[in-house]
Amino acid sequence: MICDLKTYKWGAVNEVNPEPDDENGENNPNNDDTSKEDKSQNIKELGQSSVPDLISDLHIISVIGQVEGHLVMPNQNKTTKYEHIIPQLVAVEESKDIKGLIIILNTVGGDVEAGLAIAEMIASMAKPTVSLVLGGGHSIGVPIAVAAKHSFIAPTATMTIHPIRLTGLVVGVQQSFDYLERIQDRVIGFVTTHSRISEKKFRDYMMNTGDMARDIGTVVEGKDAVKCGLIDEIGGLSDALAYIHKTIEAKGVEK
Repeated sequence: MICDLKTYKWGAVNEVNPEPDDENGENNPNNDDTSKEDKSQNIKELGQSSVPDLISDLHIISVIGQVEGHLVMPNQNKTTKYEHIIPQLVAVEESKDIKGLIIILNTVGGDVEAGLAIAEMIASMAKPTVSLVLGGGHSIGVPIAVAAKHSFIAPTATMTIHPIRLTGLVVGVQQSFDYLERIQDRVIGFVTTHSRISEKKFRDYMMNTGDMARDIGTVVEGKDAVKCGLIDEIGGLSDALAYIHKTIEAKGVEK
């Protein structure tokens, strides 16, 4: 007998499901569908997934697409919402089960204040933190990458350093220019404090006019990011995992 499972109503005794569902719905395949929907919803809304069902003492946060701040981006834009990231950082710091945090970046940048808020939160965490730049860690992604206690970058990844600007707005008064200057100084101060790059070198990268045809700034490749002190090491996922596990073990010995 050939039958279409979709035409049968689950929960009753029938040829497809001879055993009735109990009160907990153990025989109800809709439970599996609900579980899959929950996982898909987590990926869609938070950029996080719980696959595989692995017991780990690490938490992974991905910063991808554009960092979305006070303004909602268009639907076609892939974004990382800072109001989703910040509660996760608080939960990681508070959790007794989570021993460390890995931040994986492939971002084009985005809202400056939202990015700085995320970076400041990461930098202020007591637990071991490691960042890994894959693909790109551009613009405001730079402070987020250096905010971790140790940073890695893939050999093929790049980081764009450029001046702060307001998209679509012509700066026509001195007060607006001064405000942008102060924001820029905050970014420079944060990056140079949490990395080994000098302020002069970072400003030179930021104001470079010979690297990009349509913009001011510099695109720094993986090995150059390490050489100038912006990022700590060249490496990938295994390197980041090995480093954070080693740090967690060392911290446990100290206690």
